[in-house]
Amino acid sequence: MATSKGSSIPSSGNSHDHQDDDASFRVNELPRARFWDAMDICQWEGSWFEPGLVKPAVTFRTTFQAHHDDVLLASPPKTGTTWLKALCLCIMQNPIPIATSDSGVNAEAAADDDDDILAKDNPHFHIQTIESMIYATKPHPDLYSTPSPRLFHTHLPYKVLPDSTKNSPGCKIVYITRNPKDTLISLWHFFNSIFRPNGLEPYPLDRAVDCFCSGVHQYGPFFDHVLEYWLESQKRPTKILFLKYEELKREPKAEVKKLASFLGRPFASEEEVEKVVWRCSLERLRNFEVNKNGSILYGVPNSSYFRRGAVGDWKNYLTPELEEQISRTARSKFEGSGLCLEDA
Repeated sequence: MATSKGSSIPSSGNSHDHQDDDASFRVNELPRARFWDAMDICQWEGSWFEPGLVKPAVTFRTTFQAHHDDVLLASPPKTGTTWLKALCLCIMQNPIPIATSDSGVNAEAAADDDDDILAKDNPHFHIQTIESMIYATKPHPDLYSTPSPRLFHTHLPYKVLPDSTKNSPGCKIVYITRNPKDTLISLWHFFNSIFRPNGLEPYPLDRAVDCFCSGVHQYGPFFDHVLEYWLESQKRPTKILFLKYEELKREPKAEVKKLASFLGRPFASEEEVEKVVWRCSLERLRNFEVNKNGSILYGVPNSSYFRRGAVGDWKNYLTPELEEQISRTARSKFEGSGLCLEDA
């Protein structure tokens, strides 16, 4: 992917003195690249973003003041964000009784949909992705004035988070990521559905892999994004919970219990765990009318958040050469960190 070098832009430190006309907001001067021959992306602080996301990201970084009980969800795109948002909503904000039997949640539970916020709107409406809400299709509550405990989300890398979020003793961060091969395939399907709809030929997969491995893609580089949060989680495990999508799929009850405990909302019984796992299952969420139709962000159908969610789907698409290209990049980036996503 070709890139063009703009004039030098100073880093946007965590000073509150930045103004709209400050150099930090001169997005047109940032280095640029063309993502998948479909949209421009620009490089800010070593990562790549759609240009419209940079100013909200800078504003968040320079003005946001964390509360002691804030929870920030973070993730690279297409690594389990929707699932994580649904789980945290259920754990923190919307516990409801659900009818169960000895065999688990039964058909009568459908009656509880009327009380379940997940049935009323997409999880991305209830938990805002801070930097992308400028593209929202309908009004959202003001993140900065919502009552505590505040629950919000970002795709931003750790290095550009507000200092108050990093340093507030009570503010917690939950990060989720995924095997890079499945991440790439999920990104490929997602962006093809937006950039090349209605039967157009998908973007060549080998070129998509090149973009992914080079890091020149939306919110890239993926591997740097993951490694930053991983290293911080190892330093401060009570501050940052690092989740792997594959482990959540393999042991959902154990991982959801770990998540609830980290959030300070431990379950009182196994029945409660089963309720949350069921309420947030991909099969249940994708069948809600609100997730079949409509859009939370302009140009992004709600249905695009619910494709397969399968582990190992990359095996249906990647040639051995492309698989090795991603694996080689992962080994190089994660060497010596103790992090392994290949066998997650």
